[in-house]
Amino acid sequence: MSASTRRYDAEQLRRMSELTIAHYDRSAEAYWDGTRDHDVNQNYAALLDAIEGDPPYSILDLGCGPGRDLRYFRSLGHDVVGLDGSTEFVAMARSYSECEVLQQDFLAMKLPESRFDGIFANASLFHVPSQELPRVLAELSATLRSRGVLFCSNPRGNNEEASAVIVIAASSITTPGAIMSPQPGSCR
Repeated sequence: MSASTRRYDAEQLRRMSELTIAHYDRSAEAYWDGTRDHDVNQNYAALLDAIEGDPPYSILDLGCGPGRDLRYFRSLGHDVVGLDGSTEFVAMARSYSECEVLQQDFLAMKLPESRFDGIFANASLFHVPSQELPRVLAELSATLRSRGVLFCSNPRGNNEEASAVIVIAASSITTPGAIMSPQPGSCR
């Protein structure tokens, strides 16, 4: 059976999440040292330019890690909330950004409805198994306000990135009116 068609049961999904989170807990300092100075300005701009209305915006940083992006958005005056599964990252992000940070597994999120103007998912959604992605995207859609924006970037190949800005035209990410536009850029 190929990896793309394999179905995981609830226990396997839970274990995969635990292993991923444990990896980030063990390597939090090294990850921070390796990503602290990454230039992701084009990713910031892709999200902020796609959000309609006047700032400040309410932004969810999904997979916020140590808080680099939280701090940046906060410095612009936005209302930013982080979300990460790693205990170490959550503590680092709270300290570094002084933002609210939720400790939640991507596969078991509890998010308020219609709360955010934008979601910044920079190099994070690739941790969601393909079979769970439609459900997770629907949950993210529900936490966005009308015409909310999901920015996502994911590593691929040899240090390359694929990214997209998705504007939620109605209440569902599966709405035919959703707009996806590829964005060139650098990950993490």
